[in-house]
Amino acid sequence: MNKKESGSSLLELMAVVLIIAIIAVSAMPLLHKQMAAREIDIIARRFIAHAQFARAQALTLGMSVQISPAKDNLWEEGWVVKSGCEDRQPKSTCLERLWFSQGDIAPVYFKGGGKQFIDPHSSRRGIAFNAAGAAKIAQGGFVANRLVLGHDQDSRLERQLILSSGGRWRICDPIKDAKACR
Repeated sequence: MNKKESGSSLLELMAVVLIIAIIAVSAMPLLHKQMAAREIDIIARRFIAHAQFARAQALTLGMSVQISPAKDNLWEEGWVVKSGCEDRQPKSTCLERLWFSQGDIAPVYFKGGGKQFIDPHSSRRGIAFNAAGAAKIAQGGFVANRLVLGHDQDSRLERQLILSSGGRWRICDPIKDAKACR
């Protein structure tokens, strides 16, 4: 009786492994780009969630709450959400409280050094929400501005965090929404 062998030879097995390796290597750049886009989206959503929390706390507590850079007045070092004492408020009635702190966000960074949201009178960065929930500078003007996030792995990858004068946030991807990011 003549038995036919079933299975594959070592050469056929090596050819299959080689094909799989070529496909995996060619897919790696796309995978890295997708991971970078995911990282930048996570940081953008986290920042907006923290800013919305600061506004909600200002409304709830009836006092100023701010989101500001954690160290050295640079957003890249992270940010904090805390209640603050207004200049006209007596220190005895002031209750400072720290709610959130976000550490270093590398490899994501704020393009332009995160220089947006600078109070022109005090030169401090941050967004302060008053007791009515409005984002205002110390002199009373409304804040409407944007922060631009970038990623170290791809210089074209960008997300814009846009705050309207009404206090609404949106995330804009200039590659997909060029008109909406203006």
